[in-house]
Amino acid sequence: MARIDLHKLAHSYLPKPTNESDFALQEMDLTWEDGHAYALLGPSGCGKTTLLNIISGLVTPSQGEVLFDGRDVTAQLPQERNIAQVFQFPVIYDTMTVYNNLAFPLRNRKLPETEIRERVNEVAEMLELDDVLNKRAANLSADAKQKISLGRGLVRSDVAAILFDEPLTVIDPHLKVQLRRKLKQIHARFKLTMIYVTHDQLEALTFADQVVVMEAGKILQIGSPQDLFENPQHTFVGHFIGSPGMNFLPCQIQNGIASIDEQQIHIGSGNENLNGNFELGIRPEFLILQNKKGSGTHEVAIKVVEDLGNCKIATVQFGNHPLKVKVPEGQDVPAGIGFLEFPPQWIRLYSNDTLIKTRSPQPETGA
Repeated sequence: MARIDLHKLAHSYLPKPTNESDFALQEMDLTWEDGHAYALLGPSGCGKTTLLNIISGLVTPSQGEVLFDGRDVTAQLPQERNIAQVFQFPVIYDTMTVYNNLAFPLRNRKLPETEIRERVNEVAEMLELDDVLNKRAANLSADAKQKISLGRGLVRSDVAAILFDEPLTVIDPHLKVQLRRKLKQIHARFKLTMIYVTHDQLEALTFADQVVVMEAGKILQIGSPQDLFENPQHTFVGHFIGSPGMNFLPCQIQNGIASIDEQQIHIGSGNENLNGNFELGIRPEFLILQNKKGSGTHEVAIKVVEDLGNCKIATVQFGNHPLKVKVPEGQDVPAGIGFLEFPPQWIRLYSNDTLIKTRSPQPETGA
C-alpha cells in the first residue's frame, strides 16, 4: 500500500487553457493516507473520474505532481504504478473461467500456483464466487461479472492502491448493499488503500472513512460522514449530502438574532457580536415540528406530507420560504398549522456559501 500525495495538481483537456472555467480540475493539494478508505463524491461532470485517472496514470495532469510514498510517479504509466483499477463496467475475459480470471493478474507476476490458488479461493469466498469458479465468465449475469472484476482488483495484495470508478452501477440494488458491506469487510481485514468514485452519497458515506466532496472541478470539503452531515463547510455540501438536503434561509443577523421575513431566530450564545447578511442553514432532521405553540417556536403552514414509512417529510411554509422537516416515525404531523423550533446548536451560518465559525453550543450526541 502507499500514501498518495497530489501537489499543486490541476488539469485541463484544452491545449492552452486561459481561465478557471477551462480546467476540469482546479488546482489542489491532497493527501490519501496509506491504508485508508476514501470516497470521491460529487455530481456527474465534477471531475471525479478525471482525478481518479490521474492517480492511476491513465491521464497526465496539465500541472502538478502525483507522489506515491514521496516518489514522483506523474510521468509513469499505469502498469509502473502498481495500482489496481475497477471500472464502471466489467473488465474480464469472457472465454476464461472465473478462477482463471481471478488468477490472471497473479500469473502475470509469476507467483507460484499454490499461492495463486490460496489467494483466488480467499477472494472468491469473500465475494461469494466460490460456487462458480469453474464456470466460464460469459455464461454469468452482469452482477456476477462485476463481482469478478472487483475480485481481479482485490486479488493482488501488493498493490499501492485499489481505485474504484463507480463499480456498482450495473449491480442489482439488493446486491449493492451486500457488496458495499463486503468491501468494508475487505478493507478492515487487509487495510488496503482504497479510493472509490461515486455520485451516490449512500455508497460514499457507508464505504469511506473520509469523503472528498467535489463540484465543478473543486474540492469543497474532506471529512468523515458525520462531519459532512453535521458541519458542511459549503452550501453545496449541505444541499448534496442528506435526503432531503439542508434548508437554507437568507437572513440578517444583529446581536446574535437572525431576522427572516420579520421572524426572529436566536442563533445561540457567543454570537452576540455577529452582524450582517448571512444564510442560515439547518438540517430537516434537526427542526422540531410541534402541535402547540411553545417558547421559541414559529407558526408555519403545513403544505405537503410524504410518508416514507420510517419517517415523514413535511414541507412547511415559513414566511416566504418553504422548508423540509423530517418527522420521526410515530410522531403525528399537525394538520394545517404547526409550530417550528430551530435548535440553536444545529444552526449553521454561511457567508458567500462558506461556513463561518460560530460559538453555538455543540450537541451532546451525533446525528
